[in-house]
Amino acid sequence: MQRWKAVASIKSNRQQSINTRRPAAALSGFFLLLLLPGTAMAGGGALAPLAHDIGMSLLVAGILAVVFHRLKIPSIAAFLVAGFIAGPGGAGLMEDLENIPVIAELGLVLLLFVIGLELDFRKIISSGRIIIITGLLQFPLSVLAGFAVAKLLAGLGVTALAGGFAPLYMGIVLAASSTLLVVKLFQESFELDTTAGRISLGLLIFQDIWAIIVIALQPNFSNPRIGPIISAFVGIALLIALSVVAARYLLPVIFRWIATSPELILVGAVGWCFGIVFLGANLDIFSSALLGSSTHIAVGPGMSALIAGASIASLPFSNDVISKVGVVKDFFVILFFVGLGISLPVPDGPAVLLLALLFALAAILVRYIVFVPLLYFNGLDRRNAMVSSTRLAQVSEFSLIIVYAGLALGHVDEFFNSATIFAFIFTALITPTLYRYADDLYEHLQPLLDRLGFRIPDGSGEEQSADYSLAVLGFHRLASSLLYELKQKDPKLLENMLVVDFNVHLHEDIAALGPTVRYGDLANAETLHHAGVDKARVVLVSVQDDVLKGTSNLRLVRDVRYMNPKAVIIANAIELAESAHLYDAGADFVYMSRVDSAQKLIEPITSAMDGSLQDYRLSREGIDGKWHEREEIIP
Repeated sequence: MQRWKAVASIKSNRQQSINTRRPAAALSGFFLLLLLPGTAMAGGGALAPLAHDIGMSLLVAGILAVVFHRLKIPSIAAFLVAGFIAGPGGAGLMEDLENIPVIAELGLVLLLFVIGLELDFRKIISSGRIIIITGLLQFPLSVLAGFAVAKLLAGLGVTALAGGFAPLYMGIVLAASSTLLVVKLFQESFELDTTAGRISLGLLIFQDIWAIIVIALQPNFSNPRIGPIISAFVGIALLIALSVVAARYLLPVIFRWIATSPELILVGAVGWCFGIVFLGANLDIFSSALLGSSTHIAVGPGMSALIAGASIASLPFSNDVISKVGVVKDFFVILFFVGLGISLPVPDGPAVLLLALLFALAAILVRYIVFVPLLYFNGLDRRNAMVSSTRLAQVSEFSLIIVYAGLALGHVDEFFNSATIFAFIFTALITPTLYRYADDLYEHLQPLLDRLGFRIPDGSGEEQSADYSLAVLGFHRLASSLLYELKQKDPKLLENMLVVDFNVHLHEDIAALGPTVRYGDLANAETLHHAGVDKARVVLVSVQDDVLKGTSNLRLVRDVRYMNPKAVIIANAIELAESAHLYDAGADFVYMSRVDSAQKLIEPITSAMDGSLQDYRLSREGIDGKWHEREEIIP
């Protein structure tokens, strides 16, 4: 009897497996049928050609996005490949080839609007010397380096870079990094508020501004007369002024009317985008009517969309707009990159791929020749300079936009445009790996950096004789708030406190509060010893493992316990089971931010339940002050 039950069970499991596979197989077959040209044409009869072509593009992009995500390949590469497959160079699934530029331009306008929403100029003004000076110099120096590389390659026989505007466009391709890829990776790893994250974001904003300038000047590359250039900037300045005034005085009223309807905020934001686009396109008509003479101050749709987004970025309700537009942001991204992929011709031999590979290698090389020295000599420590530059080592989507426009203007040919797109794909594919191993690459290159003169700050390796009551390893948000609290409640402790961190940009602000600050790589036990951690009575590891680079709380506890057996060690844990390992390694107390936060939330939740939340808030603010009024080193 047991034998028959076992056989029945095997048959049942086998049948269940077959039943599980059948839907997947059927679904795969369904998608394959849809992608057949004949099926696409037959099914497209019920749709207008433009609607069919956009729908087919999204279908192919959706299928490849799933596959690429499974293979851990950036989704933007999937969209480009999807466009290539759907376009005339691939399976030819498009019904009307005239729809290709329509799809690309629609995607371009919406993509630039989304990018504009991220351009908050207040962040640039408050970002300090490192970002401002580096941001001003990095783009033109990179263009110059790229121009020189193009001339060198042309001299070696690369005819595609031999003349015309090709060297200039190669410099532009190498000068900017991908905002979409870099910000996405920083957000996914929760590192956007780290030093490397803030530096990278600041440089990306400056690169976007430089790209705006290039787009404004681009139509006049062939005939660089001062008159048309001035007219272009007058038109842009006028459109910016009109947009800012309308955004400041008109939009707040409108958004208050529709604030309770999320779908209307999205529609209103996109409507604002195209309203500014139409206004920019018709500036000549308005100015001619007012001045009585013809002018040439019209602004292109891409630039107008960017201005539309930037005019909203600094307003109080911008976060709400960004969150609503973010819901369909990927749709804009898909349209643009699918449109680029559709226009991508079949590689005519390996030459275009070799040129793309040269572009990709040159883009990575420029990061270390231009980015790293600029960041380092403007005051950033060499680790963050190296890590930030490595994570910015890719071709920008803005470069694709500029080269695509250059193709339409006759500045570059299809061969150059295709090489740029393939270079973007190559660097997009390698970006996640470079991002993940940027710190490891720095560790391997430290001897070379020493020989090149990129040294750690003077005195960081000297033996310290002082004894400290408290040593804080790493300086991030928690340590910033801790210094604020100690300043209010125990300022004397600050005078006998040691902070070890490699972000020299913050050292002056930390030292101004009283602590002794030492440059130190937490992954190096010898550095901690020389900094004075071996003489501290209490040692606090203030940074969580997901922010630490090259080490962990467990390793730090072991190192500190070895060098300072009598110290009281307080460590940080993320996972519950991790606390046991930290205690075994020698920690005297393990804290978990998530548990502490949960415990602190009990009281406001209870107060909310009994209707006394406002009293609780006033009581807390009376004791601790208002959060937005705290002046911390890391806001």
